[in-house]
Amino acid sequence: MNAPPVVSPQEWAAAREQLLVREKEHTRARDALAAERRRMPMMAVEQEYVFDGPDGRASLLDLFDGRRQLIVYRYFYEPGVHGWPEHGCPGCSFLADQVAHLSHLNARDTTLAFVSRAPQPDIERWKARMGWEIPWYTLTDGFDADFGVDEWHGTNAFLRDGDKVFRTYFVNNRGDEAMGSTWSYLDLTALGRQEEWEDSPEGYPQSPPYQWWKLHDRYGDAA
Repeated sequence: MNAPPVVSPQEWAAAREQLLVREKEHTRARDALAAERRRMPMMAVEQEYVFDGPDGRASLLDLFDGRRQLIVYRYFYEPGVHGWPEHGCPGCSFLADQVAHLSHLNARDTTLAFVSRAPQPDIERWKARMGWEIPWYTLTDGFDADFGVDEWHGTNAFLRDGDKVFRTYFVNNRGDEAMGSTWSYLDLTALGRQEEWEDSPEGYPQSPPYQWWKLHDRYGDAA
């Protein structure tokens, strides 16, 4: 291993400050990209899609669970995928292990759901083994092909206006590597983090940062 040189504390601090300039540029560029995402045109979802869920049949609108935004990850768990039926795709499982507590997303009016072609009994058994609590539905039609994820994994973002559903963004391949944290998911959505510092179109919901953040078991607490 050809390791970097060992230097004094002063030299290390100087090198760190030099790199920090580039890192801050990267952060600002990432924020600017998220602002562009919030200005992306939307695509109306006209077709009716049907999923099987723990409580029976569900529409795409049902997957929102009453919230304004929906993020759908196509997880590969089905006949023909490595590990079937004992386990799902190792890469998809790696992502699932990184998903933050869903209450924080829910507090920003956003639902995360997984979809696969595996039947519900297999999904429930696999979730129980891995300790995941992510809502997970079975595909019954061409939803995956229509939204770019019939041959690989991918993450789609949707926005609801009453009973109307719109596709707002899509990311796959290495773009999915960043998924898992609350911030990475919110930055993918049409409404963003919904905080006052963000560059968002006029009229978008926004509130002060820090103030809406709570312990994950306190969001329903009026106090």
